[in-house]
Amino acid sequence: MTSGVNCLNIYFYIEIFFEEIVSERASEDAVNDQDRTLSGSALHKFLLIYRHLRRYARQMGENDVHPRQISVLRFLIEHGPATVGDIQSYLYTSASTASNLIAKLEEAGYATRTRSTDDNRVVIVEATPAGRKIANSTPLGGIGLLRARIDSLPEDRLRAIDEALGELMRMMEVSDEE
Repeated sequence: MTSGVNCLNIYFYIEIFFEEIVSERASEDAVNDQDRTLSGSALHKFLLIYRHLRRYARQMGENDVHPRQISVLRFLIEHGPATVGDIQSYLYTSASTASNLIAKLEEAGYATRTRSTDDNRVVIVEATPAGRKIANSTPLGGIGLLRARIDSLPEDRLRAIDEALGELMRMMEVSDEE
């Protein structure tokens, strides 16, 4: 089974998972056997997603390219040269994390960093031909696939997913700063 097929299945599981979380929240009656089965099913789907993302990351690691690196390269290919701040925003990470990631891409020959001619304090990052080649030859999967498809969902579904993810974050004690 190819990575693309797995990713499509995971996308389906994500939709089902969040539908069930939203449904479960809507009917917060006494916990009975049916609710326990539903919560078990939701947890199972969450774990499937988690395992899929880990497996995808391991596959990417076999090529000596981290999934976040591929994400950055695809971002640069799609949007053109970008600042470290643009990449930081895209990845939802800290400036130091983005800078370290960019440094690794540069060391591998996949990206270049240059100072802006307009403002010497600003660093511009651009994909090299080697970076373009590896990004274009890597199957889209994991978060990249989700990024490519999530905007196609209707607004009401996106709101429901956002609320369900917020609730999961609270239950798992995950802060917005992580």
